[in-house]
Amino acid sequence: MNVTIYDVAREASVSMATVSRVVNGNPNVKPATRKKVLEVIERLGYRPNAVARGLASKKTTTVGVIIPDISNIFYAELARGIEDIATMYKYNIILSNSDQNKEKEIHLIHTMLGKQVDGLIFMGGRITQEHVEEFERSPVPVVLAGSLEPTEKIPSVNINYEEAAVDVISALAEKGHEHIAFVDGPLDDTISQYVLRGYKEGMDAANLPVVDELVIDGDYTYESGIEAWHKLETAAVKPTAVFANGDEMALGIIHGAQDSGLKIPEELEVISFESTKLALMVRPQLTSVVQPLYDIGAVAMRLLTKYMNKEEVESPIVVLPHRIEKRGSTK
Repeated sequence: MNVTIYDVAREASVSMATVSRVVNGNPNVKPATRKKVLEVIERLGYRPNAVARGLASKKTTTVGVIIPDISNIFYAELARGIEDIATMYKYNIILSNSDQNKEKEIHLIHTMLGKQVDGLIFMGGRITQEHVEEFERSPVPVVLAGSLEPTEKIPSVNINYEEAAVDVISALAEKGHEHIAFVDGPLDDTISQYVLRGYKEGMDAANLPVVDELVIDGDYTYESGIEAWHKLETAAVKPTAVFANGDEMALGIIHGAQDSGLKIPEELEVISFESTKLALMVRPQLTSVVQPLYDIGAVAMRLLTKYMNKEEVESPIVVLPHRIEKRGSTK
């Protein structure tokens, strides 16, 4: 049997308004009355109805988070940062997987808004004009986390992906590498396009030619890394270093090269772009561009709380610092 606010009021011999004030932390309640009400709440096991409270306050204290794949360690680390800050600010999370499918993403946006969430955090590989229009129509604030929207109409938290890629190529070129391969993510992924642009910019700055057969499209998976290596080892120009846009693909490349008899890093250096926990689980450990994944999620959630609470926002576009963490896959 559900215990209602009426039951608490009757047992405590107070009005339902008084119980409501106690539950919501209103200071205008006498200490003795507050103590008596709290004792009844504890004894009866009363739990406030969040839906009813949301209807009354026009706030549900819930945030919708749309994520491509929670099983992917990249997004899992982002989500952890979101959840921790949400808890700190007393928001609950409704999490949904979109499977990187545009129709499903749009459907989930509508579903979340139908659940009366107070705000949305969206993660996706490709932000289209249709997405932007949905975000702009949203009655609640929307923040992108680890996702780029080129027009910068929607608040977002990222690193400078293009600059990070330039830094990688510069570091490899300084070591004397002339044939640097690049294994990218899907071409329709916005961040992949920025990283590819940075790769080409870095190669141009180092006066190195971009060899078409050394630029391969992957899909961020371990299997696509292995496939990419099979293409690279049969290329007319053999790479001496590989830059992979993702840890899983980098692992596939390392294992593929090792299966072919190459020594890492003596005969092939590999740098990845993520630095998730996977970078520490392979031997040799992966040299990586460190994306502060937890921080991206945490800062995105904090930015959203500012919008939801109508606090001052210095900048809607937040760019966090990156660095290259040298480990065993490079000399």
